[in-house]
Amino acid sequence: MSAVIETLPRPAGRCALGTGTPERVIARAGGRDIALHTFHAQVRALAARLPAGTHAVNLCEDRYRFMVALCAVALRGQVTLLPPSRAPAVVDEVMARQPATYALGDQALAVAPPHYWRLPEVLDEADGPVPEVDEDAVFAVAFTSGSTGAPKAFPKALAQFRASTAQLVAAMADLWDGARPSIVATVPAQHMFGLEQSVMVPLLTEAVLHGARPFFPQDVARALADVPAPRMLITTPVHLRALVESGVSLPAIAGCVSATAPLEQALARQAEARFGGQVREIFGSTETCIFARRRTAIERAWTPLPGVSVQPQPDGTLIAAPHLRQPVALADLTEVLGDGRFIVHGRQADLLEIAGKRASLADLTRRLRAVPGVRDGVMVQLDSPGKVRRIAALVVALGLSEGDLLAALRGAMDPVFLPRRVRFVEALPRTDTGKLPRAEVLRLLGEAT
Repeated sequence: MSAVIETLPRPAGRCALGTGTPERVIARAGGRDIALHTFHAQVRALAARLPAGTHAVNLCEDRYRFMVALCAVALRGQVTLLPPSRAPAVVDEVMARQPATYALGDQALAVAPPHYWRLPEVLDEADGPVPEVDEDAVFAVAFTSGSTGAPKAFPKALAQFRASTAQLVAAMADLWDGARPSIVATVPAQHMFGLEQSVMVPLLTEAVLHGARPFFPQDVARALADVPAPRMLITTPVHLRALVESGVSLPAIAGCVSATAPLEQALARQAEARFGGQVREIFGSTETCIFARRRTAIERAWTPLPGVSVQPQPDGTLIAAPHLRQPVALADLTEVLGDGRFIVHGRQADLLEIAGKRASLADLTRRLRAVPGVRDGVMVQLDSPGKVRRIAALVVALGLSEGDLLAALRGAMDPVFLPRRVRFVEALPRTDTGKLPRAEVLRLLGEAT
């Protein structure tokens, strides 16, 4: 077994919040290394200071502080809620669904959610035993947007994360050959991909977390240079393309992991040629966690992680895995090959994944129609093969300008999902049954069909 996935002995049914010897480095944040014993001391201290309640929304920008807060909430006996977006309206909706919920973060927010509690500038430390929690209790609740537009909750226990993390590390450990990898991520920790790859792996193995979430290519290069080899970059196709096209030089990386949107094979090959390490694309969802991988530069088919079963269905795919209590149905249409690998042929649902964030067209449309003055409207993703597919809106409204509309939407959804094109019309091209033919919508938006 690789040293990266070794765990300390623990009582049955309990799981330590952080694996390894007290002296091992669990994170690098604020320009310094943070040992596991310091992390534990800060978790204990923060747990004692948290507000009373049953649930907490974690809005921390700094990845290390996110991890401290995540574990402190669990140690306090509370549950972390992870909304599909940090837009104020989305956060408010999720908080309203659970009693005794507060929000916590590390920033002074211009528009703060109800009962917002800000972490102290300097994290206190407190002595005590290694923080442990019931591994079968609900640890966090992730939300995704269903076809109805209403966020759907998916509770996760720490035991599930521990099992899926062990599978993931077993499938990736060849990239760092038994050493302890340093993880730099461009995706937010609140997103399931970011949570699994950049928070749970350092928490439940002996990997090292980098606290920053770099955005621009030069920031990514600096963050990678700030941690020791072997280095793993956790990113998205959008960020990976920006890195390749920027011409920036990166420190040697052991590998790169991409998700949230399909990765083009040409881009994967360019990235491997530029940066040296293999580019691994992973397949997962809020419902299932990560369950498959591929090296996109040379593979089209996906390899399921150990113990995962992929079963095509007429309307999607059924996923079974050791960390899932029961099989989960996804809307992706798949074809299983003779060797057990599978090919994805598309998606049934209207889910969007942009820049590490997830939403549904149905939910975005619902928010558009909720804007005062909007009588009817629809959000659609334009067809732009090989490029970022922009969002557009077709709107029926009186006395509302495009500027007014966008200003209202900025408070209702994540900025990455704001429509890049808005067209006001007298009426939407609905059928007798109220449906909107995509071809007609694209025609009104000036798109060729």
